[in-house]
Amino acid sequence: MLYKKHPLKKPFRVYLHGTVLPVYNPSILKNDFLNHHYLKTGNPRQQEAYKQLQQLKIFENLKAYTPVLTGTIPIEIDIPESDLDIICYCKNHQQFEKDVAAFYAKMDAFTIKTTLWNHKKSIVAKFKTHSFTLEIFGQNTPVEQQHAYKHMLIEHKILQKMGPEFKAEIIKLKKEGLKTEPAFAKLLGLQGNPYTELLKVTI
Repeated sequence: MLYKKHPLKKPFRVYLHGTVLPVYNPSILKNDFLNHHYLKTGNPRQQEAYKQLQQLKIFENLKAYTPVLTGTIPIEIDIPESDLDIICYCKNHQQFEKDVAAFYAKMDAFTIKTTLWNHKKSIVAKFKTHSFTLEIFGQNTPVEQQHAYKHMLIEHKILQKMGPEFKAEIIKLKKEGLKTEPAFAKLLGLQGNPYTELLKVTI
C-alpha cells in the first residue's frame, strides 16, 4: 500500500486511493517525550517499559546526561523485538563509558563500544532484562538535536495526522523486516536516504 504525498508541507495531506486522509487537531501532536512519566499511564508495553526503567534507575543514574527514551515504544509502533533506546548527551565520552559500565556492566549480555554515528563519536551500550533489550547511546550532541529524537517527533506527528490505518501499515512493514524510517519512507513515497529525507518533512 502506497501513501502518496501532496506535498509534504503545511497543511500536511496524504492521499490514499484518491481520498484525503484526515488532518487532526494540532493540539494532539503535543507530547512531552522528555518526561518519561507518560509511560506510566500508557499502553501495557509502555507501562512495562516504565517499570523496567524505574527498576534500573536509568533516569536517576544517568541524570547528568539528560537521558531520553526514543524509538518505537514511545510512539506505539513497536513490535515484540523492539528495544528500549535511551539517548544521552555526553561531553566526556570516557567518563560516560565509565559511568554506564559502573551501573550496568553486570547486566545480562552487557556490551559497550565506541563507534561513529552520523560522523560523530558515539558510545553504545547494550544489555538485556527479562522483558527488553536496552540500548544506551551517548553522543556529544544535546538529546533534542540527535537524529533519534528528531525522527521520533516527526514520526509521531505523521502518525497523529495520518490515523490508525497508516499506523497499522507501518507496524506491518516492521514485522516484515523493514526498519522504522525506511517503512515511513516507503509509505510516503520518499526518495533517497530515508533517514535524511524524513528529517526534511515539514508538518
